[in-house]
Amino acid sequence: MKTLAVTALSRSFGGVRAVDGVSFAVAPGEMLALIGPNGAGKSTCFNLLNGQLRPDTGTVHLGGRDITGLSPRRIARHGVGRTFQITATFASMTARENVQLALLAHHRQIWRFLRPAPQHHAREADALLAQVGMAEQADRAAAILAYGDLKRLELAIALAAAPRLLLMDEPTAGMAPAERTALMALTRDLANQRQMAVLFTEHDMDVVFGIADRILVLDRGRLVAEGTPETIRANPAVRAIYLGTGATTGGH
Repeated sequence: MKTLAVTALSRSFGGVRAVDGVSFAVAPGEMLALIGPNGAGKSTCFNLLNGQLRPDTGTVHLGGRDITGLSPRRIARHGVGRTFQITATFASMTARENVQLALLAHHRQIWRFLRPAPQHHAREADALLAQVGMAEQADRAAAILAYGDLKRLELAIALAAAPRLLLMDEPTAGMAPAERTALMALTRDLANQRQMAVLFTEHDMDVVFGIADRILVLDRGRLVAEGTPETIRANPAVRAIYLGTGATTGGH
């Protein structure tokens, strides 16, 4: 069974169809990239999947369960995690405390954080930090972490909810090229280990073509191409619409 199955998803704003009849699926452990020029509908599609917006038509199924139109909180409870282009962490808390807070929320024990109980889920938090290469940074405040480490911390926070599907919105924005590749290679390893489906948007085509198992291409709200990196790279329509004539892996 596919982790995520999207069928004929549409959403309009006024007379503009931001997402127009989009259908696709993501398998367990798969890294699926969603690309397209600015205004193609990528962010709207993400917001429809995690409940920030309600679709006009179409359905979203997670592991066979219909989650169409549910609230973000309920969708998260069903196993959808998300990271954002701008990192969302508590600057005054340590890396461990940030992950502990996410674990408490996942276990519906957020009230415990109001009490001085630093031991709550500490071992679980440390294990997650170790998985993303942040074990040595556990006691450092988020405010003083390097940007690349903040991105890894955000990934650990997302993993705290044990998602079946992880949505990553421009995960490498603002990172140096080597850091981008390392973060997404780490994500791919975690996806394989956990059999977690990953759907991500990304402007860096080197990351997309180097990491994605498959690629979806949106243009003006419509899905215009879908396939392996090799298939997408060779697609004349994609080259004209998104990558530019004669492009291989570069461009926006």
